[in-house]
Amino acid sequence: MVTASLPQALAAWREAPRVRPLNNRALVRGGRYVLCWLQQALRAHDNPVIDAAIRLGNALGLPVLVYHGLREDYPYASDRLHRFILGASIDLAAGCAARGLACVRHVDRAAAREKGLVHRLAADAAGVVLEDQPGFVARWQAERVAARTGVPVYAVNAACLVPPAVLSNAISGRGGFLRRHEPERAAWSEWGEEAPDTPPYSGPLPFAPDRPEEGDPGALVASLAIDHSLPPSETHAAGRAAAEAHLARAATIVLPSYASARNDATRRDSASGLSPYFHFGVLGPREVMQAASAAAPGKQHLAKFADELLGWREWFHYQAWRLQSPERWDRVAPWARATLADHAADPRPEAESLNAMLRGETRDETWNACQRQFLADGWMHNNLRMYWGKRIIAMTPSPEAAWATACYLNDRLSLDGRDPSTWGNIAATFAGTPSEREQPIYGRVATRGDGSTRRREGGDAWLAQAASRAVPQISVPAEVPVDPYLTGYSTP
Repeated sequence: MVTASLPQALAAWREAPRVRPLNNRALVRGGRYVLCWLQQALRAHDNPVIDAAIRLGNALGLPVLVYHGLREDYPYASDRLHRFILGASIDLAAGCAARGLACVRHVDRAAAREKGLVHRLAADAAGVVLEDQPGFVARWQAERVAARTGVPVYAVNAACLVPPAVLSNAISGRGGFLRRHEPERAAWSEWGEEAPDTPPYSGPLPFAPDRPEEGDPGALVASLAIDHSLPPSETHAAGRAAAEAHLARAATIVLPSYASARNDATRRDSASGLSPYFHFGVLGPREVMQAASAAAPGKQHLAKFADELLGWREWFHYQAWRLQSPERWDRVAPWARATLADHAADPRPEAESLNAMLRGETRDETWNACQRQFLADGWMHNNLRMYWGKRIIAMTPSPEAAWATACYLNDRLSLDGRDPSTWGNIAATFAGTPSEREQPIYGRVATRGDGSTRRREGGDAWLAQAASRAVPQISVPAEVPVDPYLTGYSTP
């Protein structure tokens, strides 16, 4: 456990609870810049990672160099994910330029390999500021860089309205979390951006930066060694403008009926669809809550939206913050794992092949409707996700296989996969409140029917259409891939 203290510039910052040191190195007074390395917090404004770097740079009289890299070999790399990330990165650079910051990017490919680029950039830095992400590749990459670099590394939480560190580390349930979280929200809802005191960095670099905005991003992505069978989302375009359009739609169309309509997957105006933009940090929770409040949709609708965005999303982030590996099977509640294990040998007459599941061609029309939303849109309505996750338990040969399959489908297909919120949602479908009745396969884990969708007016027709919609014919592996945390993914 790292016990280093924060430098005065960060310790005195009102946002200091967002920051934690990852190593015990001393600031390098002869550095050329403060390196701000972003992986998922891909926004130029309301970004505490950038603001922390600016504060540190101003204290040292140094500029900030923002760096974003995109590799070919992250787990489930595809046209869908690459195009979304690249669009966010293009707008990140433009936003940084508007703030007087240099932002350099690198797209890893056969013609432009840059081994150890973060370490090489850190070699010229006085310190490194990066984002505090509790899952997927971001956490272990940050820890490995901090362990190997000779300069201090500071991790900053940019994903949550209320930093998890200001809450007790002994909260065991959502009720206790809300009692701690709700009183803190007002204090963290306002922010002021830091302004750099120095001109943008224009000195030497250990590589030639890419400028994807000057070429054809689609052609660049097509040239990479990634999964080209999974195309970009049809409903969630990349970039800041698309995120702002989704936010405006949520505020003006979705929120006025949110409390009553949010569980109706057949309605286009029942869900905000913002989660992909949250996952990649194109939008932040403060900005979204301010837009929601300004829309004045009505007290009950705003309260329900806040409960979903802050009460559930940040609860899942808090859980992930406390877990070493929030995507692993052992994070599911012990009672649920035990009861599922008791029924692991039960016959599974509804078992399906991975090919049928991945392509949305199972015997379950409702499940296919859910899966095809993932395939086509890279996103799934939350009410459908609960049915989808529950049914996977009966479609796979064991509880562990069910968990691995759910995480694989979510993480490969969804723009909000690989995320504390979606892993938390899957964990909730595998546990939740214990049922009073013991059932085959599920034990005391409650099952879920499709009546909340099928009984809607036009629900049968909607499900039939959704289950037969055209989707990309993506590649199918022989078996569910091994957890990415076990594959030896290398340090950038």
